[in-house]
Amino acid sequence: MTTVLNRAARWHRPLLFFVAAMAALTVVAAVGVLADPRVLTGAPIWLKPLKFAVSFVLYGTTLAWMLTLLPRRSRLAEWAATVIVAASVVEMAIIVTQVLRGTTSHYNGTSPLNGALFSAMGAAIMVLFVAQVVIGIVALRRPAADRVAAYAVRLGLGLSLLGMLVAVPMVTSTPESAPEGISGAHSVGVPDGGPGLPLVGWSTTGGDLRIGHFVGLHALQALPVLAILLNRFVGNRLDERTRARLLLVAGAAYGAATLLLTWQALRGQPLLRPDALTLAVAAALVVATATAAGTVLARRQRRAAVVLVA
Repeated sequence: MTTVLNRAARWHRPLLFFVAAMAALTVVAAVGVLADPRVLTGAPIWLKPLKFAVSFVLYGTTLAWMLTLLPRRSRLAEWAATVIVAASVVEMAIIVTQVLRGTTSHYNGTSPLNGALFSAMGAAIMVLFVAQVVIGIVALRRPAADRVAAYAVRLGLGLSLLGMLVAVPMVTSTPESAPEGISGAHSVGVPDGGPGLPLVGWSTTGGDLRIGHFVGLHALQALPVLAILLNRFVGNRLDERTRARLLLVAGAAYGAATLLLTWQALRGQPLLRPDALTLAVAAALVVATATAAGTVLARRQRRAAVVLVA
């Protein structure tokens, strides 16, 4: 009971306040999607704040939980988390402000004000990136009793940084068909705002860089969930070393999948219409992952056999 209370007391308060604010914004944005008839770049104008608010709820909650897993409190990591909150508030404030003004927040340089706001968003994301790197370094340097959970946290933080990096092409290349003042796009080969998948809006006619970005970012949740499942359901059958190695294999496959999805998008291919080369690379990734996992399990069986013989 004391351990639970101590961990509860260590939850990072600025992150929790931010999560509560984003949860409230989620409700407001959901009402906006239903009540506001305005459409921007082919989607309800409140859909972007809705998606970002939900994403920040997940991000902030996961990060706050990860900080409690450190064997002892780190002022540096907590300071970095507070910086992340500040940068995220700037990001969301600009997104909501631009919705209220009836214009886009991303890639928008159509006026000095719009350009300044987009630049501020870019600066905020850079600050957030560096702050998360700091938390990742702290997590790497701090030993953990549970090796599987430690690997999940470290890989989750690292791969979510990769998810941020694969978004760079969105702002470094501008399609020739882009309107004047627009610098950047998330679609490749087709204009932004075209036909897309339900809810997420990922392009169904061209490449979409948001897919690899999305997958990479959510390694922060996916790998800890995998660690929990491994510990809970196979912890009595597989030793900690084997479970940790399986998590490393999953992390490597997850990172490769993030790069594969980004590469597919850069080649102008919709997610659900890959060409033969993309399918071949995906198949090779599946085979490599299965082989690596099989090798880990085979080594575990050999070690168990040696112990029995001895």
